[in-house]
Amino acid sequence: MPDNQPHQPYVLILFYSRTGHTATLARQIARGVARVEGIEARLRAVPAVSPDTEASLPAVPDEGAPWATREDLANCAGLAIGSPTRFGNMAAPLKYFLDGTGDLWVSGALAGRPAGAFTSTGSLHGGQESTLITMMIPLLHHGMVLCGVPYTEKALSATTAGGTPYGPSHWAGTDTANAVSDHEKAICQTFGERLARLALKLSD
Repeated sequence: MPDNQPHQPYVLILFYSRTGHTATLARQIARGVARVEGIEARLRAVPAVSPDTEASLPAVPDEGAPWATREDLANCAGLAIGSPTRFGNMAAPLKYFLDGTGDLWVSGALAGRPAGAFTSTGSLHGGQESTLITMMIPLLHHGMVLCGVPYTEKALSATTAGGTPYGPSHWAGTDTANAVSDHEKAICQTFGERLARLALKLSD
């Protein structure tokens, strides 16, 4: 039977996480989205990439968020993309997923929708801001409206770990032992709430 019920708009929180820190940020962003009535968060991950040309991962991950589809991206009202830092840039799995969205770019499917980025790094000065800025470049190519974190969020000025005006971030430590701090959580939640409110306004 066809589903004729209207679907609630959603913010797609699309991420790659290897050690779990970026996934934790994604869940905190989802909490921020949940503060806003009339819109929901949709958590989706991307699988690792490998030189192996044969599919070797299950169609559904054993744990964590489901794998993202292009339909998840095409139909979102807002978008947050997240990745650990790799030499000051996003990790290959997220880049690989975004590289396959050329038809959405051609059609302008994402133009006018709000979007932003979040990241986790091993070292405190390991490229958080450069990663966030370079992650914004494909969002701009898709015609999306960039969303950051304003300094009205007090945690942005108080944090001694991650957190930038370009988007949420986390300092995991070189041994990945640092838990996400209360300030980092607050920044994530403010970002998620702001993205959700922008998504509702821009959809009007």
